[in-house]
Amino acid sequence: MNRLVEMVSVYGLKIISALVIFVIGKWIAGLIRKALKKGMEKSNVEPVLVGFLGNIAYYGLMVAVVIAAISQIGVQTTSFVAVVGAAGLAVGLALQGSLSNFASGVLIILFRPFKAGDFVVINSESGVIEEIGILVTIMKTPDNKRVIVPNSEIMNNSIVNYSANPTRRVDLVFGIGYSDDIDKAKAILERVVSENELCLKDPAPTFAVGELGDSSVNLLCRPWVNTADYWGVYWSLQENVKKEFDKEGISIPFPQRDVHLFQEKE
Repeated sequence: MNRLVEMVSVYGLKIISALVIFVIGKWIAGLIRKALKKGMEKSNVEPVLVGFLGNIAYYGLMVAVVIAAISQIGVQTTSFVAVVGAAGLAVGLALQGSLSNFASGVLIILFRPFKAGDFVVINSESGVIEEIGILVTIMKTPDNKRVIVPNSEIMNNSIVNYSANPTRRVDLVFGIGYSDDIDKAKAILERVVSENELCLKDPAPTFAVGELGDSSVNLLCRPWVNTADYWGVYWSLQENVKKEFDKEGISIPFPQRDVHLFQEKE
């Protein structure tokens, strides 16, 4: 009877201590998760990442709490920790590609090289960003195809974000004949650009002779536009300049081949 009382008193206290450690540890882990989530929300971190990282932190702390609690009872945790570590290593090796995509997804969400709605070029794929996930990013191409890109490929390649800045420069080149009047052609370009309401006055557009080509004098036309107006201006300027050049008698050279036929005398 005394032995039983002694065992109950000894192990009872250890069990109570383990329960206290577990309850307090769980409470502290919950507080840390809430504080972490609030901090990320104040920093405008993406909601999907807020919840995911909050849960990762919480369950990681809970593993430590459980180990501390069972060690209080007298269970040897060295082998348990070794088993958990080995299992984690095996899982990590098996999911190496997924973990790489996950880490890249976290970096994309944190550093924000682009956001949903941006038009980007990634690894020769161009399109509008539809969704940024933890493992993959989804794009929609101009011809309405859906492209799913692993996040690790995004972080390992250059990213061209055409929507990052509010304005863009439209770079156009118009070739005229060597016999045409350069000043007259430049005046036409200036007039066509000034008549286009989508072209910005500031920064001012640039008109210059860019190159003396093999068969043409190439004039540069570089107006600035709002990013959303880029393609509309790009297409309309080419059409309007061609029409005005035709009206004013400015030629646009194009490759030609002359074929001479010789008739042999019999």
